[in-house]
Amino acid sequence: MLTISDQSRYLAAAVLLTIVGIEFGGWFLVRVARGDQRLSPFQQKFARAGHAHAGVLVTLGLVCLLFADAARLDGVIGWVARIGVPAAAALMSAGFFLSSMGRGEVTRPNRLIVLVWLGAVSLAVGVVSIGIGLLTA
Repeated sequence: MLTISDQSRYLAAAVLLTIVGIEFGGWFLVRVARGDQRLSPFQQKFARAGHAHAGVLVTLGLVCLLFADAARLDGVIGWVARIGVPAAAALMSAGFFLSSMGRGEVTRPNRLIVLVWLGAVSLAVGVVSIGIGLLTA
């Protein structure tokens, strides 16, 4: 039987609370689909991408917490493994939303697109840390 560590338990609680924000994003997308909120086609695509990345990566982040515990990861590598995927969820979704903000007909991302790439690095570091931890456990 797997016992969840205090680190994973606290992070899981925080990650679960972010789901309310993801629900708000879903409500926003419903408003866009109904025509209540006007966005350019580019902004619509980025809003969908931000919402999808948040939902999928939050779910993966919760699973990865259990894998980090199963691998008995501790210390710095344990924190890197546990935080990598949830941080990617925040960074990537924020990158999609924030880089497509603006007034008028927005047709391309602004400089905040860098958050998507930082999130990709965070995701890679998190899953590689857990993968190696599971292989060496």
